Amino acid sequence: MPDIRKVVGRRTRVLRKKLGYTQEELARRAEIARESLSRIERGQREVGLYVLQRLGRVDVHLER
Repeated sequence: MPDIRKVVGRRTRVLRKKLGYTQEELARRAEIARESLSRIERGQREVGLYVLQRLGRVDVHLER
């Protein structure tokens, strides 16, 4: 079974790049720290519903 942190991280990075955002810009729009976003994208941080909701508000959806 794949590590959900890695799956979410990869998907977040792909969609961020597709939208043309830097980590800094996406973090600012989602109102989270850029360092947190970096750890999420690398699969090194658990992502709670609160952060997922914030990312979703800036068009980063985790569906396939």
